[in-house]
Amino acid sequence: QVQLVESGGGLVQAGGSLRLSCAASGRTFSRYVMGWFRQAPGKEREFVAAINWSDSSTYYTDSVRGRFTISGDSAKNTVSLLMNSLKPEDTAVYYCAARSPFSAQPIGIMNAYDYWGQGTQVTVSS
Repeated sequence: QVQLVESGGGLVQAGGSLRLSCAASGRTFSRYVMGWFRQAPGKEREFVAAINWSDSSTYYTDSVRGRFTISGDSAKNTVSLLMNSLKPEDTAVYYCAARSPFSAQPIGIMNAYDYWGQGTQVTVSS
């Protein structure tokens, strides 16, 4: 049974930092794309960042580029999202997701991801 379990969310003041972690289990993810998405209240879920474990390439949405860093250890099936210079608009539930390396869809397409975690809340106060 595939499981993705996020941790590390919480409450932080604007300008602060948080590190989210995702532990994957149930299959080999060594060639998968691991992504982070977020969903703010009343808004659609949106792509945040992803890492392709096949070649270690990383991807970011424009609003977090330069502030967030995604990293991972494919041998340990873990992926992290270091979030610096947090803003109130970063407040959301953050989800870890995994997709097959054979998908032809763009990295940021939510429906291309096969597995999802339960989410972790990040709240940034002003």
